[in-house]
Amino acid sequence: MLLRLAYLTVTNTFAALRLLPMSDRDKDIEILALRHQITVLERQLGADTKLRFAPEDRAFLAALLTSLPREVLRQLRLLIQPDTVLRWHRDLMKRRHARTCRPKRPGRPPTVRSIRALVLRLVRENPSWGYRRVHGELTTLGIKVAPSTVWEILKQAGLDPAPERASTTWADFLRSQADALLACDFIETITLNGQRQYILAVIEHTTRRIRVLGTTAHPSANWVIQAIKNLVMDLNDAGCPARYLLRDRDGKFPELMNEIIAEAGIKTVLTGIRMPRMNSIMERWVQSCRNDLLDRCLIWNERHLRHALREYEHFYNQHRAHQALDQAAPLRSAPDPISDPTQIIDLDVRRRDRLGGVLHEYSHAA
Repeated sequence: MLLRLAYLTVTNTFAALRLLPMSDRDKDIEILALRHQITVLERQLGADTKLRFAPEDRAFLAALLTSLPREVLRQLRLLIQPDTVLRWHRDLMKRRHARTCRPKRPGRPPTVRSIRALVLRLVRENPSWGYRRVHGELTTLGIKVAPSTVWEILKQAGLDPAPERASTTWADFLRSQADALLACDFIETITLNGQRQYILAVIEHTTRRIRVLGTTAHPSANWVIQAIKNLVMDLNDAGCPARYLLRDRDGKFPELMNEIIAEAGIKTVLTGIRMPRMNSIMERWVQSCRNDLLDRCLIWNERHLRHALREYEHFYNQHRAHQALDQAAPLRSAPDPISDPTQIIDLDVRRRDRLGGVLHEYSHAA
């Protein structure tokens, strides 16, 4: 205790000697700074977080202590470094300078939202158009904007320049040729007698209409070719404008199949190796067929499988709702919504079972 008392006496003596050359103004500033630091500590007393200075605390200390010389500032008992005080003062002066030097006139007015939407629409519908071509089209419509404005709109939307946008992707090809696209694939299943069956089906991209061409335990080349010939005749009778047939590289498809398809004016397009997403619509139907039918029904033999597929084909094309078709079926349009409240209250909906209740169809009572 005596040693600690002697240490405090010596340190306070030197502190008193340091105050002798200081002016009354510097002493008053130091007292105010120390008192404000005590106020900050009292305000955060009991808090577990570290000491934090509010913006008004920083502004007050910066304005108060900056007038002191750097040598005096370094000798003060502060909770922060002197360089921190100087940085606070610089930030305070920057904000004051920004307020006083604010431009009197506003900049270029923002582009009307409808014009921005029109520019993006023109680029989306015409991928090969650059910003100059879009600007020319806007001029013919009587819309006066600068070419740089069009360029800025495209840049903010994250659109690439015209040469990079003009390249056709696989998704763009599918969307542009959906009316003329067919897709086919084989599905494997096993009946209760242990026989492996192969189902060949074709789907139309636009209408989502499915055509089950047949099922067999031995998908030979002759069987596949005969199924494709039957498909070509059905397409001609239905007037389907098919131009492309999308399929994978399965070895069960013979080479002669491409020639038969080509004679009908249909070009065969092969998907990439192990890339089922390139034939996503067909793969989605395969999943629906398994979830709705094959995984919920016990198939006894090939004859039973054909009957089940025939029923499911009719159910899929005539009744099952599709999100891509606005909840309509491939061969049935969605009915008009019920507008009479009394009809909603007195609903009489009947159920029709297919395949012994595996598939359900609902309709209003006659």
